[in-house]
Amino acid sequence: MESILDKITEWLKTMLVEGIITNLSGMFDNVNQQVGEIAGQVGLTPAAWNAGVFSMIRSLSESVIIPIAGVILAFVMTYELIQMVIDRNNLHDIDTWIFFKWIFKTFVAVLLVTHTFDIVMGIFDMAQSVVNSASGVISADASVDLATTVADLQTRLSAMELGPLFGLWFQSLFIGFTIQALSICIFLVIYGRMIEIYLVTSVGPIPMATMVNREWGGMGQNYLRSLLALAFQAFLIMVCVGIYAVLVQNIATETDIIKAVWTTLGYTVLLCFTLFKTGSLAKSIFNAH
Repeated sequence: MESILDKITEWLKTMLVEGIITNLSGMFDNVNQQVGEIAGQVGLTPAAWNAGVFSMIRSLSESVIIPIAGVILAFVMTYELIQMVIDRNNLHDIDTWIFFKWIFKTFVAVLLVTHTFDIVMGIFDMAQSVVNSASGVISADASVDLATTVADLQTRLSAMELGPLFGLWFQSLFIGFTIQALSICIFLVIYGRMIEIYLVTSVGPIPMATMVNREWGGMGQNYLRSLLALAFQAFLIMVCVGIYAVLVQNIATETDIIKAVWTTLGYTVLLCFTLFKTGSLAKSIFNAH
């Protein structure tokens, strides 16, 4: 009887060990793929990320938004001229130079509106240069496979009792589902950021039409701050990935398998949390509201 129980126990242990190794082997594949693509995704400009979408956004902006921006520009510059005339002693002291000043401001405003996309692309080209330079310093190799990085995994699992093996199998199963959700979160951050860039870019001519007026110009200034925040959010994302890559390298030296699994999960959760925070952090840095 005791021999039969020992064989059943040994069979269960073998099944659990194989199940745990299988769970751990593919557990972080989706996260590894998402993290590996981050450096390439955030380093792309809106034009390079998807040429078709960018072409559509630019066409919409030029055919729909620029005419609206032209109306707003006409109102703003008319208001600017009235303010300039009133400021000169309430129409009692008018100098000819204020009209030349107004013409120059109008010229600059028209130039800004008609070249909004060139300005936007210039900002993102600058940010892409920073990200590409950072990628040479920051390690983006954050792939994790506990089945291979933890030394003598199968031997150490075989030495464990049946109870802890059951617990570890359930934990690996639960963590596997959690990792799937986290990989979706990483996808949402990276692709959501680019969609936000397209949305902000599409209405660019409207805030740019207000830039030259001191009272309305805050709209255009906040728009430029938002663009800078979105552009340099890519650099903050790269820093997050670099920190994550350094942290997960220590997993291979971990002797406690359960601790290694939960530590890796903790690092992944931390990565997702910080990725979500990069947007608000970038906006706070550039005071974009």
